[in-house]
Amino acid sequence: MKSLENRISYKFRNSLLLAEAMTHPSLAYETQKPHFDNQRLEFLGDAVLQLVLTRALYLRFPKFNEGKLTKLRSRLVSRDALVTYSLAIKLGKYLMVGRGEESSGGRDRPSNLADAFEALVGAIYLDSGLEAANDFILMICSNQIERVAEEPSEQNPKGELQEILQAISNQSPAYRIISQEGPDHCKDFEAVVEWERRILGQGAGKSKKEAESEAALNALTNRLWLVEAKPAPEPSTASLVTPKSLKKSPARKKKPPARASTAAAPIQANS
Repeated sequence: MKSLENRISYKFRNSLLLAEAMTHPSLAYETQKPHFDNQRLEFLGDAVLQLVLTRALYLRFPKFNEGKLTKLRSRLVSRDALVTYSLAIKLGKYLMVGRGEESSGGRDRPSNLADAFEALVGAIYLDSGLEAANDFILMICSNQIERVAEEPSEQNPKGELQEILQAISNQSPAYRIISQEGPDHCKDFEAVVEWERRILGQGAGKSKKEAESEAALNALTNRLWLVEAKPAPEPSTASLVTPKSLKKSPARKKKPPARASTAAAPIQANS
């Protein structure tokens, strides 16, 4: 782990904290050490990260109200932002994962990278306090903070996507959550945005709203609505369902009315 300490310009006093921050739950499960993984540090690191970045934004934008500051902070702590921070220090290389997680690409999985970064923040906080954590966070997040400073206006990818699509068709985009993982206090959601029977984009986030927003951003990047869709196959007549109001009963031939018999009834002779 020394190379990681050199990369982040921080040396741990308690190396066990760093080991814990880099231990994925899959490895803890395989080694039968259920309490030695990075989930608790992730929970702590999330709170520390929010505090440090909230303070940074508060000082950077003195004229912004609470609403604007909250929206800026959400951009700095989104799943994509956490993955960006993690990739910048090649955190996936140092993750300790179980064999199954390793074989399925878990070392590069966005949710694992995001969790590991928050766990690392929590570990630094426990090791040396808030000042050290503050210095680390501002060093790693500086580029993202500058980007937010250059574009402080609120982004509304869902609204932008809807405006574009409604100029083409009367059909609006629809969002669907396709998966959710993690404990109740820290769930990860994945969403897709669909339009005219096509998936235009996919995104992930710590909330359904964030996942849908990321899916819209992905759709705006891909611009798949410009690609001509293949015509859907014609449904077979057997699969067609006619609404009740339009169904017609088959015509029935009317039976002719029964004729009254013209033959006189036989007269019985009196005995």
